[in-house]
Amino acid sequence: MTNNVSFQIAPDGVDPSLIPAKTLPTGARIPAIGLGTFGSDKYSPAEIADAVVGAAEVGYRHFDCASVYGNEAQIGRALQTIMDAGVKREDLWITSKVWNDMHGPGRTIESCQKTLADLGLKYLDLYLIHWPFPNYHATGVSVDSRDPNAKPYLHDAYMKTWRQMEALVEEGLVRAIGTSNMTIPKLELVLRDATIKPAVNEMEIHPHFQQQALYKFVVDHGIIPIGYSPIGSPSRPMRDRTPEDTVDMDDPVIVRIADRLNVHPAVVCVKWAVQHGHVSIPFSVKRPQYLSTLKSLVSEPLTAQEMAAIASIDKNNRLVKGQVFLWKAGQTWEALWDLDGAITPP
Repeated sequence: MTNNVSFQIAPDGVDPSLIPAKTLPTGARIPAIGLGTFGSDKYSPAEIADAVVGAAEVGYRHFDCASVYGNEAQIGRALQTIMDAGVKREDLWITSKVWNDMHGPGRTIESCQKTLADLGLKYLDLYLIHWPFPNYHATGVSVDSRDPNAKPYLHDAYMKTWRQMEALVEEGLVRAIGTSNMTIPKLELVLRDATIKPAVNEMEIHPHFQQQALYKFVVDHGIIPIGYSPIGSPSRPMRDRTPEDTVDMDDPVIVRIADRLNVHPAVVCVKWAVQHGHVSIPFSVKRPQYLSTLKSLVSEPLTAQEMAAIASIDKNNRLVKGQVFLWKAGQTWEALWDLDGAITPP
């Protein structure tokens, strides 16, 4: 195929121009829905790559990637297929993230260059620091696994990585930069010291975990929130599951709305996310699922009463707890999230 070929949206797909978008501080417009590409322990890189092509065929233009997902080379070939079929690079939104073992001078730039090579791109629309902790863990480790060299959040070290992120913008390899899995006290320091402010903060957001204080802080500071695990992360690794976890899609409020709209409860969760005002990055490799989610954004909206009802079911139920990033014996996952409003001391 050549770039002279017009990329045809599937007959049952959605015109990408109809998908809502959010405007970053840079002026760039990020589609309000993207396809997540973290396959967890369930899906192969090839399956994820096939889903990227399939999602593009039904109207997706935003793909959320990360080096640690181990599938960027395969996704790169999928993106090339999409562009060869006529989708212009500037009509795609590609995000990636630097992993914890590549923080710091030189390494962050090296990681971004590797991602660009794997994805077959000259630039990224958005690049994030995946976690604020430079603590490594291998794929598939248990919840009790710990990096023997694990460290707490150290602001000076984080800012050395952030300076490399800023350099990537200056070099034209990245159009915008942002944070992920942050807390208010950490973001306060970054906003104080950054030359280029974070354009986005990627964070867990779903009806049972709305992070209302952090959400308000982010929005009030001109940062676009991106919500991962929007339907309650049914594919999350087993290490992140605890007995007290709740299931968003089983909530009576969500089920009642789904029944009214004659859609799956997952669709309601994503509709709520976009109407709530943030970018949502649901994951699926199944065409009926990612298509129905996309279609939901151009169909009948949730009512004001339904939005209020969903606002009332926040259970503060964090699903991705991050235990493997802890740095001290005897700590629990809460230490990662600064729940008392101050950064947990070393």
